[in-house]
Amino acid sequence: MTEQDLQPVTGKPFFLDSIKGMTFFDPHVHMTSRTTDDYQAMADAGVVAIIEPAFWLGQPRTGVASFRDYYSSLIGWERFRASQFGIKHYCTIGLNSREANNGALAEQVMELLPHFIYKEGVVGIGEIGFDDQTPAEEKYYRLQLELAREAALPVQIHTPHRDKKQGTTRSMDITIEHGLDPFTVIVDHNNEETVKEVLDRGFWAAFTIYPFTKMGNERMVQIVKQYGTERIMINSAADWGISDPLAVPKTAALMKEHGISDEDIRMVTYQNAITAFGQSGQIDVTDFAGVKDIDQSQRFKGNTVLRGGQQPRIDKTSLIIR
Repeated sequence: MTEQDLQPVTGKPFFLDSIKGMTFFDPHVHMTSRTTDDYQAMADAGVVAIIEPAFWLGQPRTGVASFRDYYSSLIGWERFRASQFGIKHYCTIGLNSREANNGALAEQVMELLPHFIYKEGVVGIGEIGFDDQTPAEEKYYRLQLELAREAALPVQIHTPHRDKKQGTTRSMDITIEHGLDPFTVIVDHNNEETVKEVLDRGFWAAFTIYPFTKMGNERMVQIVKQYGTERIMINSAADWGISDPLAVPKTAALMKEHGISDEDIRMVTYQNAITAFGQSGQIDVTDFAGVKDIDQSQRFKGNTVLRGGQQPRIDKTSLIIR
């Protein structure tokens, strides 16, 4: 299977045939950085729900108002935009580790967070943790763990790109110090070096299928074969970088090719994310069907997803774009 595996007439990706009728939940994808075409492609591939963690936008924010507007978009416009393509949108809210190193701004963001973490659709505190593993990162990581404990929300941990094993172990150690139940903590961006310890200690192990920098889906198939499906979930973390918002359904298709059962695929690409983040009390699977009857002419604060007189897209497989 390659990116070029297309059916000649419709242009529909070939891998969709093997997963037809399956539904997926991507528990880590940064749709603020993606286009509406990505939402449409995800819906066509069976993605019914997503979680968008608050993250670093590629350049440092310069003031707390930038955070306020960003968090507002996660619980506002982005939820609406997803619904216009039949996808239920949730988010996690937090101060990311990179910007935790700006102490003056971080203090202001910490005062802002309680105004957002109790909002509808917020299913956790995240993504938080370590990047360069500095004292400032640890300080604001600890403060946000306390927020999560007080709000009884799950925690979504970003594990660092450098010294990942050490950073992952330290991240888990600190959650235990703060009295969090490992079952409420999702440790993200795992790899073969970290997975065993994460599972052995009772945490959720999330894996990001992201080209070059994190995991490929061939490696993911082998991890599921070795470790099974308990407390394991798959996400795309698609963002402004070279990434793939169809990583979850593509991985499901590859798992089917390698003989992994439909039920095991369902657990790691759908159910486990619901179980983990559902501890927030915010996820009701009946809501997934509720966004299917969509009217793309609906408005959010006066704006629709249709631009310049566009008509709602009906025939999703047509070669003709009008």
